[in-house]
Amino acid sequence: MHKLNKYLVKDFLTVFAIAMLMITFAFTIGAIYKVIDIMAKGLPFGIVGRFFLYNIPYSMAYSIPISALFSTLLVFGRLSSDSEISAMKSSGLSMWQIASPIIMISLLLSGICLYNNCIVYPSTTYANRQLIKGMGVEDPIKLLEEGRFIREFPGYMIYVGKKNKNRVRDLVVYEVDKETGKVTGSVRAASGIMTADKEKAELKIDLFDVRIEIPDPAAPDDSTKTRYVNARNYPIRLDFNELLGNKHIYKKRKNMTIGELAYHIRNAETENAQLSQRDRQIERSRNLVEANQRIALALSPFMFALVAIPLGITSHRKESSIGMVMSLGIMFIYYIFIILSDTFDKSPDLYPWLIPWIPIIFGQLGGLFLLRRSN
Repeated sequence: MHKLNKYLVKDFLTVFAIAMLMITFAFTIGAIYKVIDIMAKGLPFGIVGRFFLYNIPYSMAYSIPISALFSTLLVFGRLSSDSEISAMKSSGLSMWQIASPIIMISLLLSGICLYNNCIVYPSTTYANRQLIKGMGVEDPIKLLEEGRFIREFPGYMIYVGKKNKNRVRDLVVYEVDKETGKVTGSVRAASGIMTADKEKAELKIDLFDVRIEIPDPAAPDDSTKTRYVNARNYPIRLDFNELLGNKHIYKKRKNMTIGELAYHIRNAETENAQLSQRDRQIERSRNLVEANQRIALALSPFMFALVAIPLGITSHRKESSIGMVMSLGIMFIYYIFIILSDTFDKSPDLYPWLIPWIPIIFGQLGGLFLLRRSN
């Protein structure tokens, strides 16, 4: 039994390592293009290398589950095709005994993914943003992420309801006193268009259907004394140089560790007091979706192993092409639910943070049923 486990583990890890290298490389192609662009600017090789390395943990969040799925399908498909599964059963071994070393490895991979998804890759993506800002090559338009307050621009606090490339909707711009940090006025717009002028080092935001709120200087907290001015158009100009001079970078949702996400979820009411009750619920929902997606994705190697073992046996194929096609089919079904959770993340009444768990739960139950049946 010990020799059999060693044989299966060695076979699985060999295929897994090759698949991991290939899939991780495929996920980092975008980073490679960015690295080439950075190198063209004449920046030191050390900075370029750090930028590339910081992208790897994020790629591994997806490449580990895919590699585990592909490797399990290929190994058990080959064992079945060569009648080795039948020989093992004939010697008195059950499917649970045969599959146990691969299931244990999948649990270990899920543990690695859990640590990577919750701690490592959020930290490295944030470190990459700091690195990019230090190089002065970050696109300011990308800083305006929808569904959160953007504080990177000194003197302003900006909230974007929805964003599509350079177009925004439901945008609120708060003017903040740089010394006291108090809000001195606000501009609300139904829509807007952003343009980055690199020659003038400006980010232009042209707002439409605008309402300007001007608090009374003598009583800024008294809303009854606030003056309101409506305008069809209102331009805002943000200085790049001030942005680059601001060393602190606020974290986007993808940059937050699981602990930071949990803090924002628990304190959703106080963290976003300027928003309406509905908007606070939406912000909380989006944080919940992000947290649950990461944890569900981390547990997917275990689920994929349970599903892939019986499917690999019944396929009776040892060709890598068949394994890859089946892997892509299963991953496609799984990612449909991830996409659905992203689609409905602004509808807290639908509990979109539970959607990523649907394939995990049903996949594990289905895998256990198929494994028991094949036994």
